[in-house]
Order: sequence, then C-alpha cells, then structure tokens
Amino acid sequence: MPIKIETLDHLVLTVADIERSCEFYASILGMEIITFAGRRKALKFGKQKINLHQQGAEFEPKARHPMPGSADLCFISTSVMANILCHLNDYGIEIEEGPVQRSGACGAIESVYIRDPDRNLVEIACYL
Repeated sequence: MPIKIETLDHLVLTVADIERSCEFYASILGMEIITFAGRRKALKFGKQKINLHQQGAEFEPKARHPMPGSADLCFISTSVMANILCHLNDYGIEIEEGPVQRSGACGAIESVYIRDPDRNLVEIACYL
C-alpha cells in the first residue's frame, strides 16, 4: 500500500544571513520567528514552518547541495491582492511579476512574485 502524505510540516531554507531572513519574512509576510532546539531559528505560519540553516553551518542531515537563492516558494494569503500590493509598496519591495493568474493546488490563484534577501523567488497568492 503506498504512503499517503497529508500535509507539509516544514521545509528548510539555507540562507546567507539568518537575522536578515527572519526580519524579511516576519515584516513582509507576517511569519512568526521562533527559536527551537537551543538557538535554531524558524519562521512559523499556519501549521507549518521554515527552518533556517546558515550557509556553511547547515545541520545534518541536509540537502546534497544547500545554497541560498535556490528556492521557489508559493504562499497562500487570506489578504486581498490590493492589500498585498499596498503592503509590498509600503516596504519598497519590488514586484518581479504580477498580479497574474496561475493554477494553485486547489484551483485558480492570483499571484505576485517578489525576491527574498537571498534572491529566492517568493510567490504570494490568493485563491480566486
């Protein structure tokens, strides 16, 4: 019988500067900065989290070739797109693309694309 996956618990981002990443994801995307297992940092949102690894000092086991800037992430927001755009503008965040319509896991979404401090592609989307 095949394994059935229900949800994503966490993922790991390797970053150049943990504090800078924490500030970005907390202030721009409203994620909660948490400390766990001593001094490790993570970004919590909903029932998920992003564990942060410092480039060159990653925790084992790890991805084969961890590196900043290699991720392409999509976050679903409950905010309306007009509010998302105003918020990004207030913080001087450059929109790389959008708003554009895309396909999400559960249907049509409207998305904008930005970059985090490590140049990871961050998609902020709302279900239509």
